[in-house]
Amino acid sequence: MTENVYLPKLARIASIKDEVVGARAIKTFQVEFPDGDMFEHECGQCAMISVFGKGEMMISIASSPLVKDYKQFSIMRVGKVTTAIHAMKVGDVIGVRGPYGNKFPVNDWKGKNLVFIGGGCGLAPIWPIIQTAVAQRSDFANITVFYGGRSSRDIMYRAELEKLRGVADVHLSVDQAEEGWEGYCGFVPANVMSTGVAPDNAIAITCGPPIMIKYVIQNLKGLGFADEQIYTTIENKMKCGIGKCGRCNVGKDYVCVSGPVYSWAQLKDLPQEY
Repeated sequence: MTENVYLPKLARIASIKDEVVGARAIKTFQVEFPDGDMFEHECGQCAMISVFGKGEMMISIASSPLVKDYKQFSIMRVGKVTTAIHAMKVGDVIGVRGPYGNKFPVNDWKGKNLVFIGGGCGLAPIWPIIQTAVAQRSDFANITVFYGGRSSRDIMYRAELEKLRGVADVHLSVDQAEEGWEGYCGFVPANVMSTGVAPDNAIAITCGPPIMIKYVIQNLKGLGFADEQIYTTIENKMKCGIGKCGRCNVGKDYVCVSGPVYSWAQLKDLPQEY
């Protein structure tokens, strides 16, 4: 009998971390699977999370494929299902099925300079690549991370980003100046441009609000990056994960099947609906 693709695996919430509090709260959940029933995934892939009795949601997997003990998901509270999972506690059981979507071609980037550009909760989908690159540090050249939030209170993975400073060039920013902030003040695309990252032997990976991605790509092009050197993910278009519901349709593509990872060379020819 063919395995039911709609049947989730049961997973137990092992830890919960408050990343951002307030109206745009973000929590990071690490989940474990009983009896070693955990699936393998690649950087950039997503999973469907079920909160029983409330619904399900497609979420990017925020842990590196090198981590074999748990899967990590960083979730912003924006609706019914995300509100329900934010109310859960360590030990509660959820459903997880996946992985869905394609992957970032990390193995093809060995020996290259990696430039990561994230904003808001958009750091989560590219976090597995950062963690994988750091764990395999000798396989890559320079690692640069740009990340920004509306304010210092909106910066997720703050402690982890500070720890990266020993192995990566980290540039944090807030949208507006605030007391005690010593980093860049302004929007992430402007921070990228002001720093002037070089396109030589480089790959740029970006994720965040669509308007941020638009201007990041524009600025990267201004710095000399070719279309084939720029990657992003539009996992926010994914709904069912298997290209059946049509929610992810962008032009000729079903993002669940063809994406969510695209180079700008691929994405620029699709309708700008994302």
